Amino acid sequence: QVQLVESGGGLAQPGGSLSLSCAASGFAFSTRIMNWYRQAPGKERELVARINPDTDNTDYADSVKGRFTISRDNTKNTVYLQMNSLKPEDTGVYYCYGPPGYWGQGTQVTVSS
Repeated sequence: QVQLVESGGGLAQPGGSLSLSCAASGFAFSTRIMNWYRQAPGKERELVARINPDTDNTDYADSVKGRFTISRDNTKNTVYLQMNSLKPEDTGVYYCYGPPGYWGQGTQVTVSS
């Protein structure tokens, strides 16, 4: 069955960095667009970044452009999110998303001094 396991969250200071990973299994990872979403407390889940199957094309929410980088390793069935210059408003639970309807458990990111 489809499994998405996020890791790498934690506490960071404003201006700091965190690197998230999502290990995928149960589907043809190398053929799927992969996405990172986040959900802040009291807010709806929002798309943060997406990457197409062959890694040539990426897309970012305006709020993270120039600070976050999405990448993938199709040999490891893993998608990554490098987050730099973190801001308090980046706080939330981060999820990866691929095949429709399947979500991982998410990983908490907290940006605070």
